Amino acid sequence: MSRRLLIAYAHPDDESFGLGGLIARYVAEGVEVDLICATNGERGTVNPEMLDGYESIKALRLAELDCASEKLGLKHVIKLGYKDSGMMGSEFCSDTECLWQAPEDEVTRRVVEVIRALQPQVVLTFNRYGGYGHPDHIAIQRATTQAFKRAGDSQYVTDQAPYQPQKLYFSSISTRQIRLGIMLTRLRGEDPRHLGRNKDMDLVAILDHVEPTHTLINIRDWHEAWDAASACHASQLGGGAFRFPLWLRRFVSANQGFTRISPAPAHNRVDEFDLFDGVKIDEPVTT
Repeated sequence: MSRRLLIAYAHPDDESFGLGGLIARYVAEGVEVDLICATNGERGTVNPEMLDGYESIKALRLAELDCASEKLGLKHVIKLGYKDSGMMGSEFCSDTECLWQAPEDEVTRRVVEVIRALQPQVVLTFNRYGGYGHPDHIAIQRATTQAFKRAGDSQYVTDQAPYQPQKLYFSSISTRQIRLGIMLTRLRGEDPRHLGRNKDMDLVAILDHVEPTHTLINIRDWHEAWDAASACHASQLGGGAFRFPLWLRRFVSANQGFTRISPAPAHNRVDEFDLFDGVKIDEPVTT
């Protein structure tokens, strides 16, 4: 059996902007990396000229996801098809077809079905704050966390047989990187609480919601692959609005951190350097 990693994220571009280096490294090492993309990303801000040749923002964003998936070498990409909810408090959050309004039990069941079908040993999703407070990030995080618990439960019936992944992680953010970002933002005369194209990125709030890091993965040699995948999402500026120069990222972002949720760590400190540390590859765990 191969090593298998399932990433459950919210929008087309989350996989590249957040985890492009990590995915590229693990794929190069022979890991089967699969992605759940929960929404179509249609609430992303897109310059009108970017829509030439596309019938909608949704079509454009999903095409960009296909481009990035090929660059990264993702094995399966499961698109749940919910509408993008926009940022918290926006008019789009009340749309009954958006992810934020979808019943958590419904989304959880869909994630359970994916877990049981693909049988990853490791599952990865956002932290409890959804990275930067985006409602779609929070919604898929909650559903994935519940799905991890229920996937191996024989009393939780779906069309797929029970299967229990061995490890669950939340993506973590380096406090050093966030503090550096806040400092550089202020040096440029910008407000770190109002960044990005829509001024809805709050670095201070991100720092306030950082969770402990237990796992560090070295991605120093995978920044170019990370950038290549991010460039596919040109309608979202290819990640350029939020990235430091390559030389600086290689220095401050040589490692990417993760919070291990299950099995729960004994102490809040770094104690492993591989998401598959301790995983029994040939022994799928079911209950």
